[in-house]
Amino acid sequence: MLPLSAEENQKLLSSQSLGRLVERIGERIEVFPINFWSDGKRIVFRTAPGTKLAGLVAADEIILETDYVSEHSAWSVVARGTARILEGEAEVAEAESLDLRPLIPTVKRVFVEITIDRLDGRRFVLGNEPEAEPETIA
Repeated sequence: MLPLSAEENQKLLSSQSLGRLVERIGERIEVFPINFWSDGKRIVFRTAPGTKLAGLVAADEIILETDYVSEHSAWSVVARGTARILEGEAEVAEAESLDLRPLIPTVKRVFVEITIDRLDGRRFVLGNEPEAEPETIA
């Protein structure tokens, strides 16, 4: 496992459009698959009124995780930040220009922006499980 640099984290996050949004709602942790856009410093996605949006408004911290797996390697990037609903005409117009589409055919007219406070990532080299080490007698 290798930690990623800040630049690598931003680049990899920006290369993806599907992730998992993690938020605390009351005493429970909820995970929602979402599609998103990111420039590495902020994340924008669409949603509709409901549990996810209510939790976003009340949360001190929001987490988004995205990853990629190939035959020989994998990586994971975790973004932490604060969320706000985009309301101004110019903000909404900019968000609409990002061409975000819902994962399933639903009406999602609320745009949310997460300002990233912390970005962590790891790269993994995949392979076969090593053989068990022989036990040593002390």
